[in-house]
Amino acid sequence: MPAPAPAATRPSATAAEPAPPPPAAGGDESVVVRLRGVGKVYTQRQRGTTPGEIWRGLWRPQHRRVAALRGVDLTVRRGEIVAYAGPNGAGKSTTVKLLSGLLAPDAGTVRVLGLDPVRDRVRYVGRIGVVFGQRTELWWDQPVAASFEWKRVVWDVPRPVYERTLGFVTEVLGLGDLLHTLPRELSLGQKMRADLAMALLHDPELLILDEPLNGADPRQRVHFQRLLEHLAAEGRTIVISSHILEEVEQLADTVLLIINGKLAASGGFRAIRAALNERPYHVRVICDAPRKLASAVVTLESVEAVNVDPDGAVVVLSRNVRDLQVELPRLAQAGSIRLRRVEPLDDSLESVFGYLVER
Repeated sequence: MPAPAPAATRPSATAAEPAPPPPAAGGDESVVVRLRGVGKVYTQRQRGTTPGEIWRGLWRPQHRRVAALRGVDLTVRRGEIVAYAGPNGAGKSTTVKLLSGLLAPDAGTVRVLGLDPVRDRVRYVGRIGVVFGQRTELWWDQPVAASFEWKRVVWDVPRPVYERTLGFVTEVLGLGDLLHTLPRELSLGQKMRADLAMALLHDPELLILDEPLNGADPRQRVHFQRLLEHLAAEGRTIVISSHILEEVEQLADTVLLIINGKLAASGGFRAIRAALNERPYHVRVICDAPRKLASAVVTLESVEAVNVDPDGAVVVLSRNVRDLQVELPRLAQAGSIRLRRVEPLDDSLESVFGYLVER
């Protein structure tokens, strides 16, 4: 396989805007993934009645509709490594299932490699490789090599393609000593590498990875990055789903940030951070001296407003979460104030604190 292409300059982040309409048939062939106005709603069943009512036959199931995705527009081009990042529950796994053909959208259109992943599934599945973070295709009671050979036979992968791909991925991912090991004896990081190798055995054009670095140590991350660079240099497209922004910092050319089912921003890793910090956010601070802390916090340049709730909580409106992250502990220490809790009040701030504060 050829050496990886030089890393492209990462674009600046931009707030998500309505995307232009898809091109007509015969349009841009470099587009591998195109989502337009995609929405997906789940129906959750809730009991909603007491045990006594159930015993008397009065049980009536209650249902609650939850929007996992709301009007998502995105485009991924051939040879790109794109990170689809966001906090848990943001809609990342739903998107992975849509791209892999396991789910159909309730609204909008999904086109991958020019095909509908659900309606054209027979032609589609052989062109993609998928790794699900919580699911494996490895036989639990057979050596890893047996699972690989099973896939070669079932998928009718030509022997030369299979041997060439297997030799490359086992060397890059360091799987040589693990081929004759049972999957149940592998660590989490080793199992993820084996799953990745299995997804590549049929030489797919598109690779979809759900939380691929789960359980990986620093050395394994280096191997993983090297493999992705080789694959992208060969023209393959890679979509990585992760709930940790820093995890994909060195991997992806572009980061797509999804929050509460909506695409919030897109661009390079550093630009995403800058875009998040430019937004005003409400933060609720609980401490043992709220008025004293409010008097100190209001002097910060990054703070626009400070209020003390009747329950004694300090609510801060800030446009720079990183500055607030640094200054709050400093002000509390200088004023001998004990901080008990710092939590976001805005829905979108959940991701900001998960990515920027809890580091």
